[in-house]
Amino acid sequence: MENREVGFVVNDEYKAWIEDIKKRIKQSQIKAAVKVNYELLELYWGIGRDIVAKQKHAKWGDAFLATMSKDLQKSFPDMSGFSVQNLKSIRYWYKFYNSEENGLQPVSRMELIENMVKSIPWGHNQRIMYKCHNVQEALFYVQKTMDNGWSRNVLEHQIDSGLYNRQGKAVSNFQLKLPEAQSDLAQQTLKDPYNFDFLTLREEYDEKELEDALINQITQFLLELGTGFAYLGRQVHLHVGESDFYMDLLFYHVRLHCYVVVELKTEKFKPEFAGKLNFYVTAVNKQMKSEQDNPTIGLLICKDKDDVVAEYALDDISQPIGIAAYELTKVLREELKSSLPTVEEIEYKLSE
Repeated sequence: MENREVGFVVNDEYKAWIEDIKKRIKQSQIKAAVKVNYELLELYWGIGRDIVAKQKHAKWGDAFLATMSKDLQKSFPDMSGFSVQNLKSIRYWYKFYNSEENGLQPVSRMELIENMVKSIPWGHNQRIMYKCHNVQEALFYVQKTMDNGWSRNVLEHQIDSGLYNRQGKAVSNFQLKLPEAQSDLAQQTLKDPYNFDFLTLREEYDEKELEDALINQITQFLLELGTGFAYLGRQVHLHVGESDFYMDLLFYHVRLHCYVVVELKTEKFKPEFAGKLNFYVTAVNKQMKSEQDNPTIGLLICKDKDDVVAEYALDDISQPIGIAAYELTKVLREELKSSLPTVEEIEYKLSE
């Protein structure tokens, strides 16, 4: 008679154990996928190097790529990646990081570049090399992809929005008001300008409407703010003395380990804006910050700003504050907005 256990009772010990097993399996799958990707790109790198060498020394034109493609596809019918177009992409990939136009790299630097670009998927590499203007910009997006695990679509959005030229460009007093280790990271965390193209607002919108729209599109807003921002609330109440105050937006940054107070202004920057934000940051430090938290920072996002005026305004500010502008292109004129059909009207027309 077969000996088997009947009616096993699932308890907490089993649940914890099986979750650990699942976690280890997933980690193993990720490691295997990373290893396969790295080995594939190592193969592509070598093929790209050989193609460039053959065309340089043997004087072969592009015609041989069609022959090469047929030979490889015939020998490896189950393996994709050997089309003529992909072979051209492989060649371009190698030349992009090795061309004299991008500057000859020292051997140690070139080895670092190789390891970086082989650590992200081929599809990501293609988007980066075809959209970026130089190696420095490309490596910026490679590193960001590695750090944040961006999908292809997110990567493409970040490149198209010009993140490379906006990252770390906000006017701030971080170097004077924060410890060195935190100030550099805080500066790189902010952008200028912020891109709010995912919003659609009427032409004469106010700060409440801007705030409403950003919260309604919180996923896109957090993506634009950058990795590490955790949304805590809007119009967050502060009671100071006998008065009540309300902060526009409050976040916690998990990498900076600090609160971030965000104030929105739908007009050009004025020095008094910095004073009000300075007050809010001080209040958060006194009422909300714990001993484990780093000093709170403030971020003022305005419709426009004069950098010189912003720098002067921050000169006597006691708290760490960054000032940036925002861009918004999807603005509907009120008369146009009122002329658009409602959902009900569209449904009625479709039913007809």
